[in-house]
Parts: sequence; structure tokens; C-alpha cells
Amino acid sequence: MALTLFSYPGLFGLSDNNPYGLKVATFLKLCRLPFRHEHILDASTAPRGQLPFLDDDGVVVGDSDAIIAHLTRKFDLAIDRGLTPEQRRTDLLVRRMLDDLYWVMSYSRWRDDRFWPAFRDAFLAYHPQVEAALLEGARSYNFQRYHHQGIGRFEPEAAYERGLRDLEALAGLLGDGPFMFGQDVHGLDATVHGFLANIYFYEIDTPLRQAVQAAPNLAAHCHDLRALAAQGLTSAAGARAGVR
Repeated sequence: MALTLFSYPGLFGLSDNNPYGLKVATFLKLCRLPFRHEHILDASTAPRGQLPFLDDDGVVVGDSDAIIAHLTRKFDLAIDRGLTPEQRRTDLLVRRMLDDLYWVMSYSRWRDDRFWPAFRDAFLAYHPQVEAALLEGARSYNFQRYHHQGIGRFEPEAAYERGLRDLEALAGLLGDGPFMFGQDVHGLDATVHGFLANIYFYEIDTPLRQAVQAAPNLAAHCHDLRALAAQGLTSAAGARAGVR
């Protein structure tokens, strides 16, 4: 078995500064599937020009959900085997909501002049081989994406209000947890971690980060999933044994 995950570079101690790549990396670790992680910036050769993508012995799969579905089928993974039909519907709805949160998170890094300098400087410090002009070009490109998607037409506070409502809904669904569907980890937890960790562990004090810090269950989920992924465990007991 030779699995290679291609995704964006890491930042602030995370293996990927993009939630979709971190989502897949976390899923692979939770399922104890060995893989090689290749960090790239140029997505031009990726399926549909998007990262992440997976190379499975020459079979290339793009899109984070498609990658997880491919791995689940091929290796008959048990992580979601016991989900009820209702839980599977919740899984889908939460993933779609996080797609909305993605745009607000990305906006906070690239579009908001209050936080862009901190993001730019941190990225260049972590990855000195990257030229500042490349990031400026990426920023201009993202401005176009935000305008066409719609989030770029919002003033910052109105944009953040969308993301804050997503986080409030997520905290309500998680409840006492510790995981999205109770005591055991499922694929949805890997997805949630990809997004929450890319907010919570960032050393940039955006309104989104403040909201996650203020929600004890969301913050605990960040720590627990990081500990579990590092150990390849999927139980609540394993999370409590991990170091926060």
C-alpha cells in the first residue's frame, strides 16, 4: 500500500493550513492508514485544480469527501460503520455547513486588512522559501474568488456573523460530546477538526478564534482530536489519556 496525500503546507504546528487537507490527514491518522504527506502550493496538476488530492498506487482521487469515501470502501474502514441513517444525514448537513464556514475563515486570512499582515508574516516565517510576491498574487486571486462566491461583497463584521453562527450551531450539535456522535470518534470529527484546528491553533486573534476559545466544548474537541490523531485512537478514553 502506498498512499500519498498532496496538500497545502502547514502552519502554527498544523500539518496543513487548509481545513480540507487537515481533515483528510486527520482521518488517515485516526484510521491508522500509513501515508506520505507531500506539501505543495501549485495545484495546477491536481484534479479540478484543487487541493488536497490522494495518490493511491497511481489512482488519483481529488476532493476531500471523495478521498475519504475511496479509503472507506477500499479498506472497509469501520470508523463510520455504526452510524444510523439520522447520523449520516447530520454528517452531510454539518459538512455542508463547514463549506460555508470555509469562506469566512479564508476571508479572515486573506481579505481582512486587520489580519492579513499577521497571516502573511507567519506564512513567510514558517516557509522562507516562499516569495512574498507569490502570497500577494494569491491574495489578489482570492479577492476574485470571494467576489464571485459572494463573501467578498460583505463588510467584515457581516462576513464574520455568518461564521459565528456556524460555530454556534456546531457547538450546540456537539453538546457535551466529547465527539460529534457521543463517546467514539467518527469521520465527521476528522472533518470538524480540520476546520476548528485551523481557527483555534492559529495565533491570529480573529473573531472566529475568539468564538472557539469561548466555547469549551469546541476547544476541547480541538485538543482531543489532535491527541487521538497522534496516537491513532478513536475512543473517548484514548482522548482523555492524551496530553492537552
